[in-house]
Amino acid sequence: MLPFQLDDTLLAEPHQMGLYEDLIQNHDAKLIPGGAAQNTARGAQYMLPADRVWYVGCVGDDEYASILRTKCAEQGLHVEYLTDPDTPTGKCGVIITDQHRSMCTDLAAANNYKLEHLQSAPVWSMVEATPVFYVGGYHLTACAPAAMALARHAAEANKVYMLSLSAGFIPQFFKDQVAEVMPYCDYVFGNENEAKTWAETQGHEGISIPEAAKLMAKVDKANKKRPRVVIITQGTDPTIVAIKEEGKETEVKEYSVHAINTEDICDTNGAGDAFAGGFCAGVVQGESLEKCIEMGHWLARLSLKELGPSYVHPPS
Repeated sequence: MLPFQLDDTLLAEPHQMGLYEDLIQNHDAKLIPGGAAQNTARGAQYMLPADRVWYVGCVGDDEYASILRTKCAEQGLHVEYLTDPDTPTGKCGVIITDQHRSMCTDLAAANNYKLEHLQSAPVWSMVEATPVFYVGGYHLTACAPAAMALARHAAEANKVYMLSLSAGFIPQFFKDQVAEVMPYCDYVFGNENEAKTWAETQGHEGISIPEAAKLMAKVDKANKKRPRVVIITQGTDPTIVAIKEEGKETEVKEYSVHAINTEDICDTNGAGDAFAGGFCAGVVQGESLEKCIEMGHWLARLSLKELGPSYVHPPS
């Protein structure tokens, strides 16, 4: 096997491309639908009645795309993939050691999404009928114009627009794309590393997580009919929430995370995506902020007990 550091996250280099077949052929690897935003979409659908969530992305014309379609259909998630016949479907190898996970990702076709697909008549008609949007930060690296098209539509129609920062390198190396979309965001998700990295790009080094969340909440907003809510998860430490309503002072709250025994943790991969999925489900159902946070914590806790997140246990 190729050497990895514990909890490492990296993009596959040419010499690592054999990892995926090695995992499948020699290590009894499990094939689980992935992709950060798709994890969140699957989680939200898991918490909601049937046929409430749909997802767009780009895949290849291969067996992995077929597996994705089948698995998502089994979980009730409707997908509208753009198919790139010249590029394979993206994949991520996850190696778990005790409670640590190391990830090696080949984005492949996931990098090739096009605005034209989003704006095609069948897909855009679904956009027009959708009241809540969630965009993963990785999409800003692949097709920022599509993320912006959704953002402008949401603001003009007074719909909910959510963004996940997704990874620390996104606010660091895609600072301009994040800055362009931020005014349209009603909700912003991140973890402590992503929040600190964003704050550093704004010239604020060494500040606390609540201060970083507050700064993000105060970024000027296009649709002033809705507040800006920034949610920063910190693993087992309290979740930080900053709320900025037009004409009011920014409010910062903390929400405790229910403890989980170390021996119950199977895989930490996707826990943040699962939290966002539970939270989004609460927003779709019109729940209070406190209830949305609770739903997010519940689904994240469930995901820690599974490979994936797989969402195999019945919701309660």
